[in-house]
Amino acid sequence: MARSNDEIAALFAEYADLISITGGDAYKARVYEKAARSVGGYHADVATLDVKGLQEIPNVGKSIAEKIVEYFRTGKVSAVEELRAKIPSGVRRLTAIPTLGPKKACVLYEELGISSVEELAEAIRAERLRDLKGFGPRTEENILHGIELLRSSSDRVLLDVAADLAEDVVAALSAVTGCLRCTYAGSLRRFRETIGDIDVLTAATDPGPLMRAFTELPYVSEVVARGEKKTSVRTTRGLSVDLRVVPPDSWGAALQYFTGAKAHNIRTRELAVHQKLKLSEYGLFDAETGEKIVSETEEEVYARLGLPWIPPPLREDRGEIEAGLRGELPELVEEAQLRGDLHTHTDLTDGLAPLEEMVEAAARRGYAYYAVTDHGPALSMQRMTDERMLAQREQVRALDGVYGRNGRRARGGGMRLLHGAELNIDPDGGVDWPEDFLAGFDLCVASVHSHFNRSRRELTRRLVRACENPYVDIIGHPTTRIIGRRPGLDADWDEVFAACARTGTALEINAHPDRLDLRDEDILRARRHGVKFAVDSDAHATVHLATIRYGVGTAQRGWLTQDDVINTWPEARLRRFLRKGRTKRRPGRSAA
Repeated sequence: MARSNDEIAALFAEYADLISITGGDAYKARVYEKAARSVGGYHADVATLDVKGLQEIPNVGKSIAEKIVEYFRTGKVSAVEELRAKIPSGVRRLTAIPTLGPKKACVLYEELGISSVEELAEAIRAERLRDLKGFGPRTEENILHGIELLRSSSDRVLLDVAADLAEDVVAALSAVTGCLRCTYAGSLRRFRETIGDIDVLTAATDPGPLMRAFTELPYVSEVVARGEKKTSVRTTRGLSVDLRVVPPDSWGAALQYFTGAKAHNIRTRELAVHQKLKLSEYGLFDAETGEKIVSETEEEVYARLGLPWIPPPLREDRGEIEAGLRGELPELVEEAQLRGDLHTHTDLTDGLAPLEEMVEAAARRGYAYYAVTDHGPALSMQRMTDERMLAQREQVRALDGVYGRNGRRARGGGMRLLHGAELNIDPDGGVDWPEDFLAGFDLCVASVHSHFNRSRRELTRRLVRACENPYVDIIGHPTTRIIGRRPGLDADWDEVFAACARTGTALEINAHPDRLDLRDEDILRARRHGVKFAVDSDAHATVHLATIRYGVGTAQRGWLTQDDVINTWPEARLRRFLRKGRTKRRPGRSAA
């Protein structure tokens, strides 16, 4: 299930929006926005803390701590309920539309009486918004696009939310007497970026105990359908979960059947038909006699069809069948192969944990190296200065090699540290700091953080110029998208990918579940240009480090191997790659 911290983070984010919509104090809204981020990234379960313990969390004072305690005592917060009562629920829904903030939502309600997404869409079609200050044809176009994004994602949840729930269900059912096998399948096993519902598969000779245990889970709010082979429920999180129980000797066929995308399964069934076989969730059968041939493992099902076992993230009918028949499936990168994380933050800027806590947590993950990349001064709200960055560099050097892979202090040979920065790519493609200052960093990630709506030509040139900077090693969250809330930049991505390949600039696969940027389709295109990649957590708290698993899943969906991902490389090879990047030249610039 969702962490208690995530519940509170969502509640405070909503409260901040409600304050803005009702014309409340802007400072107070920012206070709750900060508190939401801090609670969401805090390592301990806030449901277990008292007021005093809660005040140990950054940006959480006594009043906020008391609201958290109130929520877990009563199931609600009176201050939030009071503001909710002042605003039609449809207006709150408006704030979920990408590109439409609380202030504009408030104007639409006060001036035009718009209190639902449907009313807003109709008002735009009737061109009623154009007389409002701050609204014009371009604004209407952006809002309509935002409505499309909202509608397309309204019945789906982010990958991490679904994974948390699925893992809880699997753990609970695995403990039921008679359960022989249990796992989740479907789009979640394929690491799709959003999930509509969860498929859980179990193997047992008697389905009864499993079905009863499933419907009695504490987070089940409704039993939608109940049967001997399949039961469907709704959970308190609004997610649907389907449980299927199959005979133990059908496990492999069922897992194959319920994992692949529809198009992939059609292709495997076609292969079976061409061999006079029939493939179903119960096994692979002789089409004429009905005799079961294989079914116990996925490997034997695929092998009988003339294929190697196909990793779940590839089962989308994007060439994996043909590659398998040719014996050319890639050996996909694995999370265990990651030697480090190259994009993380501390409380020096917008992170939540001090440097040493982040370093210790990274060492516990068994990393050989780890990069600290706080923001540069171009993002003024981060209050970065040359002096603060140089002081951090001294701290990083002092901690270099101090922590061993168990997270304990080592006498030597511990995890190596790289001191870096996340630079801001300005509208012209420039970045924070002059080259002489940038030369002091071990690596630099450069990212776009604003001015998203420039022309396609301007955005393309902006990114290409950043790639050509000799001190930019990685382009962070390249498209800047936020799933369901902000679309990616409208750039000529093939031109950007070609520039990355030419200049030796890696592209990031940002593992934060609401980004997963680059997305899998972009990775496939960039890989064809010869680009290298970095799978990074972009962690702002110690708990965020673990989200790198979702970045690895996305990399797998993009067919990446260990050689494609620079933070799987030994430290010496990584540093050679970073040094080589420093010699890249901009077009027309002569060699030294």
